[in-house]
Amino acid sequence: MRILDKKHALILNFKEINKEDIPYVGGKGANLGEMYNSGFPVPPGFAVTAYAYEKFLEITGIKDEIKEVLSDLNVDDNDSLQSASKQVQTIIRAEQIPDEISSAIVKAYESMYKSSYDLPKSVGMFINAAREPPFVAVRSSATAEDLPGASFAGQQATFLNVKGGDDLLEAVKDCWASLFTARAIFYREKNKFDHFKVKICVIVQKMVDSTKSGVAFSVDPITEQPDKIVIEAGWGLGEAIVSGAINPDHYVVDKDDWKIIEKKIMKKDFMIIRDPSGKNKKIILDEPKRSSQVLADEEIIELAKVVKRIEDHYNFPQDIEWAYEGKKLFIVQSRPITTLKKEKIETAPEPSGEPILKGLPASHGIISGRVKIVHDVNELDKVQQGDILVTKMTDPDFVPAMKRAAAIVTNEGGITSHAAIVSREMGIPCVVGTEKATQILKDGDLITVDAINGLVYKGEQVKSLKAAEAKPVEQKPKVPIEQIETATKIYMNLGIPEKIDDYKDLPIDGIGLMRVEFIIADDIKEHPLHMIEQGREQEYIDKLAEGIKKVASAIYPRPVIVRFSDFKTNEYENLIGGDKYEPKEDNPMIGWRGVSRYVSEVFEPAFRLECRAIKKVREQFKNVWVMLPFVRKTSEVKKVIKIIQNEGLIRDEQFKIFIMAEVPAVAIMPEEFAKLEIDGASIGSNDLTQLILGVDRDSELLGKMGYFDERNAAVLHGIKRIIEGFHKHGKSVSICGQAPSTYPEFAEFLVMSGIDSISVNPDVVEKTKRIVAAAEKRKKFIEIAEEESLE
Repeated sequence: MRILDKKHALILNFKEINKEDIPYVGGKGANLGEMYNSGFPVPPGFAVTAYAYEKFLEITGIKDEIKEVLSDLNVDDNDSLQSASKQVQTIIRAEQIPDEISSAIVKAYESMYKSSYDLPKSVGMFINAAREPPFVAVRSSATAEDLPGASFAGQQATFLNVKGGDDLLEAVKDCWASLFTARAIFYREKNKFDHFKVKICVIVQKMVDSTKSGVAFSVDPITEQPDKIVIEAGWGLGEAIVSGAINPDHYVVDKDDWKIIEKKIMKKDFMIIRDPSGKNKKIILDEPKRSSQVLADEEIIELAKVVKRIEDHYNFPQDIEWAYEGKKLFIVQSRPITTLKKEKIETAPEPSGEPILKGLPASHGIISGRVKIVHDVNELDKVQQGDILVTKMTDPDFVPAMKRAAAIVTNEGGITSHAAIVSREMGIPCVVGTEKATQILKDGDLITVDAINGLVYKGEQVKSLKAAEAKPVEQKPKVPIEQIETATKIYMNLGIPEKIDDYKDLPIDGIGLMRVEFIIADDIKEHPLHMIEQGREQEYIDKLAEGIKKVASAIYPRPVIVRFSDFKTNEYENLIGGDKYEPKEDNPMIGWRGVSRYVSEVFEPAFRLECRAIKKVREQFKNVWVMLPFVRKTSEVKKVIKIIQNEGLIRDEQFKIFIMAEVPAVAIMPEEFAKLEIDGASIGSNDLTQLILGVDRDSELLGKMGYFDERNAAVLHGIKRIIEGFHKHGKSVSICGQAPSTYPEFAEFLVMSGIDSISVNPDVVEKTKRIVAAAEKRKKFIEIAEEESLE
């Protein structure tokens, strides 16, 4: 047994690692070692330590060369940042790993398959020569022992199906190089972290070539019964089950007596195997294997007992991926179950008695407070910190009061209404569409808002519970998500610039929809034409630019797509001085809004101020792009692009212009719009649905009756036409809305249709990414099946 100096070890095997070893092997390595040494059947592996990375820099002497590239680097200049990143990564990849380190890595790798018994040399060589090097997964994990609070989520590289010593060494170098991606460099510079105090460990782990695989839940995920373990199983690798491409066997085990209480043996049409080159291959199954029980009864019980041990270890229900390689069981992954909805948090018992109001749960949480009824914007000051804001429906003018409110209850609106969207972004409970809240409730009433079930009760039934704590179980655990990669970009919607600090570290590719209406209503508060008349144009530009800059700087170099203002006439009228400039419209929702304003002689001067604000921000941050809302005609787009160009914003590789596809005209004639001088379209699913179906998106009655539904065949047909039409002309298509996170089948439809990106509210970013990842896997399997059917 070797005496370990972990601080100066080049290699640490899983059996030598525990949860205290984060400084040497990173959080991922420490967790794997902890699981491995707790007796769980985790695939074997080892860590190429952070010290090995330090030695690599020291022996090769490239540290000074890297420092020189990074010295005086302006990370706000995207071109310079990208160039520096490429230079540093090239420097690392061009170096040979010193013999001391490379031999240690290869020796650790070979120990995974070569004999270590005390045999005659000739016999040992004969045995080892007959053994195949295993396929391994190679993952990087940054560690910063001297930088408390540092977070490097989403900045790590992973390489699968690596085989052979030479390929492994290249993968290790690639992991080391990933410490200097543009995003990682930018993050460290902005947080004033020394690039060389951040180190990197590389995890090397055997990949399981499974004969049987599947998933298991330590509680029943449907009934949420805690005494049941549910197992699903299929033949071959686990991708077919995880992606939902096959109907797996279904087994239920009672935790109390370890009896199998339910078995459903399904027909498994195919399985996925790994071929000798490391690629996945689909095999069509014949009888009797297709209809055979995958796991023997004793294997079901063996697996169930391991599942229970893991749940006990983490003291939380677990969603587990498992695999059998021959007769050997392996646990591939374990994470908290985040979809339990019926169970309430311990500090928030389910309210008792009959509810006095019923509506739609729009933003989850449970909280008690005093009612403050707001009939119009003149009464917003009534709402103090911790009050329950009760109103007919909110609009952008309500945002200051919404920030102070503990919860929101409205008469009108559905889950896509202003109150719903803003509440989710702020993380406060909200119940919409109660129809009569302002009639039943009175100022000062003490009520409990159950925004998980859409109910309101009399009295204080939840004591001293902050809204941020009033979440269902599904939101408590934060499941690591940096391993999940999607070809479909996942963006986030944002309206309140101050909230970006709470969300900037989410696994997003950028901001797909930044609404400037919140800045105008909350910070500026005055009608732009009113300010122009007073000669205060620069004040408007500066305040608008300040809000946009806050977001752009926080997530740079990821893009921020700013939607130009899309207030309706009644909303603009509520701004100071607005009544002088706004006409009265019976139906502002389809009135003078969006691009039709910008090209009008009356409003064009105000639109130019928005363009100048964008230009001002882009002088520092080139990651700001723009989007045109409520586009109706190609001719208006041509006019508005000329105005934008006239203000010095020229479309090129660094400045992109998009249109919102929310009017049916874009779905009916997508190619005509795609031919315009734009970069793509973002589907506004809320407006597109209401205009295709003729349904008021804020109607609580029609919402409850199920009329507003993005999954309607006519809406899906329109979306598909937009995607196909724009792709035909090489233009991208995104979608903004909650439907992809609410309806997994809708997300799958978008992925199957080839959507380029999806933008959702912050509270469902991770959920959406998981749904999209599963949909992409299913699409891949379908494509494989189609290709093989043609052969």
